[in-house]
Amino acid sequence: MMRQASRFKRICVFCGSSAGKKTSYRDAAIDLAKKLVSKDIDLVYGGGSIGLMGLVSQTVYHGGRHVIGVIPKTLMTNEVTGETVGEVRPVADMHQRKAEMAKQSDAFIALPGGYGTLEELLEVITWAQLGIHRKPVGLLNVDGYYNSLLTFVDQAVEEGFISPSARRIIIWAPTAQELMNKLEEYVPYYDRVASGLNWETRIVYDAVAADDSGSSGVVSA
Repeated sequence: MMRQASRFKRICVFCGSSAGKKTSYRDAAIDLAKKLVSKDIDLVYGGGSIGLMGLVSQTVYHGGRHVIGVIPKTLMTNEVTGETVGEVRPVADMHQRKAEMAKQSDAFIALPGGYGTLEELLEVITWAQLGIHRKPVGLLNVDGYYNSLLTFVDQAVEEGFISPSARRIIIWAPTAQELMNKLEEYVPYYDRVASGLNWETRIVYDAVAADDSGSSGVVSA
């Protein structure tokens, strides 16, 4: 049986360095990884080999696809990340990590996770709203894990803080198969508030600002 070609070459997966308490989270991570393999899609992720990050990366890697793990140099210890599979790309800090992950990816998927996963997810959603990228952003809403986040977003729309059109940036589904189908069909968000921005320039600027170097200029990518 021939594999159905995907529009994506690489997908970035945000997920927890913990496996969570439910076996359904682990099952979903493995299922998503197998879907990527079946569609000949390579993985970009945060570089750890523990928790859901480890399950996704190892399943994709052992399935024969390329894995790119992007890790800040300060986190490259076995205590924090374990033994990472595939290609490891060390970066200076968390800002550069997100920039490199975004640059290498054609789409983003968030599995269940904690503060770090949420921070990465919301940033790429914001970049889409600003017109910095036009890549689809998906939530794998395992057992309703992200229901409260989706409710918050709907309330923000109701209260006038998020436009109804920007609400469509977030794609979600309860299973990997449904989510992948939606990502493949995604039409980019066009109602952008700053369509002239270049996402690479913006990210590099953020990284420079975080270094507190005193420079006031934007660094072009």
